[in-house]
Amino acid sequence: MSDEDRKLIPWWPDAGRLLGGLGRTTMHGLVASGELPSITIGRRRFIATRDIEEYVERRREAARGGSAA
Repeated sequence: MSDEDRKLIPWWPDAGRLLGGLGRTTMHGLVASGELPSITIGRRRFIATRDIEEYVERRREAARGGSAA
């Protein structure tokens, strides 16, 4: 696992930017539903860049008609 795979970024706004500029409400929904895993450290919430990449890949598979949602 590379250092980039372990990188944590703030769930908002940085992770939203990586996902094409998703807004706070959409990001909150993805995190709350569990579609996009996050961790809390103190009072701040973070998302691993690896989890963002996996989320995007699941969406690609779903768009291609795969079984992933």
